[in-house]
Amino acid sequence: MYILKFDWNPLTGIDIIGNFKIHFYSLMWIAAFVIGHAIMKRIFKREKVNLEFLDPLFIYTVLATMLGARLGHVIFYQPELIGQDPLSVILPFKFVGGFEFQGFQGLASHGAAIGIIIGMYLYRKKYQYKSMMWILDRIVIPVASGAVFIRIGNFINSEIIGKITDSDFGVRFVQEYYNKYEIVQKTGIKDVKKAYASITDNPNMASLLEAVPFRHPAQLYESFSYIFVFLILWFVYTKTTKKDQTGFLFGLFLILLWSVRFFVEFVKEPQGDEFINWFGLNTGQWLSVPFILIGLYFMFAFKPKTTTK
Repeated sequence: MYILKFDWNPLTGIDIIGNFKIHFYSLMWIAAFVIGHAIMKRIFKREKVNLEFLDPLFIYTVLATMLGARLGHVIFYQPELIGQDPLSVILPFKFVGGFEFQGFQGLASHGAAIGIIIGMYLYRKKYQYKSMMWILDRIVIPVASGAVFIRIGNFINSEIIGKITDSDFGVRFVQEYYNKYEIVQKTGIKDVKKAYASITDNPNMASLLEAVPFRHPAQLYESFSYIFVFLILWFVYTKTTKKDQTGFLFGLFLILLWSVRFFVEFVKEPQGDEFINWFGLNTGQWLSVPFILIGLYFMFAFKPKTTTK
C-alpha cells in the first residue's frame, strides 16, 4: 500500500533576515506551552484557585522543562560535550570550531521530567497554596498535551527517526539522510533549500531519492499515543473521583507516558551513544523503567490516599 509510504522533505522554518530563521520546531514548543497554560488556567478556575499563582507556575514550568531537557540530553546521551564545548551545554551556540548559532541540538524527555519535578518542588516552597502532590497531579495534564506537539516538532525536523522498515508504513527522511553540505555537493546546487527540493521534485535526482531508506515515523507514533495519554488523564480528572486520590493522576501519567516511550523505542534509532544497552534494551528504555515503577507506587501504594487539599 504505497499510500502509507511518503517522502518527508519539508521546509523546517521561516527565513526572516540573513541566517536568522524561525523554526517550526520552536513554534511547536510555543504551542505546547501556550496550550498548557490554557489547560492549567481551566483547572485553576474549576477548583477555584487564585489565578495569581498561575503565571509563576508557568514560568517555573518553562524554565524547568527547558533546563531539564537540555541537561538530561547532555548527561544521558552526550556527556563528552561537557569537556569539548561546555558553553554550548546551556547556550544555543557552538563555540568550538567556529562560532555558530545552532539552537539546542538535543533535548531529552527524561531530563525534562526530572526538571519539572524539581521545578514544582521549588515552586511549592515559594507558593504554598496547595500541596506538592496537588500540583504534580494537575501539571501532568498539560505536560501530556505538550508532548504531542514536541514530537510533531521532532518529525518536522526529521530527528528522533525510526529504524529502517519494509512494512507498508514508512517515511523517507531526506534531510536526515543528506546533511546540508552533502546535498549541495551531490546535487551541484548551491542553495541548500533548492538542493533539498530537487531530490523529490526533479526526476533527474531519482537515484539520490532511491538511496534514502523508508523508516518508521517513530515521532508520529509517540505523538499519536500521547493524544490518548492526555485524553485519559483529562477523563480521569473531570469524570471520576480519582483526581481526589493524592498521587493517582501523577502515577497514571508516569505509567502511560513512559510505557509509550518504552515500546516505541523498539522501532527507534539510538539517540547518540547508547551508554546503557543491557538485555536488548536501550538507554531510553532503561531510563523509562524507574518512572513506570514510581508511577505504580503513586497509583497503588502511596499514602495517605485522602482528599487532595
